[in-house]
Amino acid sequence: MTNKESRPIRLLALDVDGVLTDGKLLFTPEGEELKRFCTLDGQGIRHLQRAGIAVAIVTGRRAAATERRAKDLDIVLLLQGRVDKREALLEICEEQQIDISEVAYVGDDLPDLSAIQACGFGVAVANAHAFVRQHADYVTIAHGGEGAVREVCDLLLERMGLLDSVQQSYLLT
Repeated sequence: MTNKESRPIRLLALDVDGVLTDGKLLFTPEGEELKRFCTLDGQGIRHLQRAGIAVAIVTGRRAAATERRAKDLDIVLLLQGRVDKREALLEICEEQQIDISEVAYVGDDLPDLSAIQACGFGVAVANAHAFVRQHADYVTIAHGGEGAVREVCDLLLERMGLLDSVQQSYLLT
């Protein structure tokens, strides 16, 4: 276990396109942007929130679908239209009184790289750009929009010693 892997995580920050979604953009004829989110990721986010880990979304694009998904998952830390992801993370950390070393960040492309490197546990999804994967602390097995965030949530819960009890709570007794 590396030093980064042993640090406690108090905040999970997520990019949207390519992380919470498969990265493909769909538009209606009227120009409305549509996104497909993975329900596995949503369940993992809920588990983390119940374990006391805050969740933030930091994205370069602005989309009503992202706002809706954040609202559905009770994610109040939503920063859209943010090109400098590291700066956005630092703002969240200051506001939440969290050290950047206590943040896990999940990204997929070059605009995410500064946040991945600055935080305590930088994650790239399996289908992230090769250069980003090369500089991440962890690369998921699952692709973005296909359970990669759930994989990270489960990993963080496991590191906290909570994954087994979360999973066991769903079994019939």
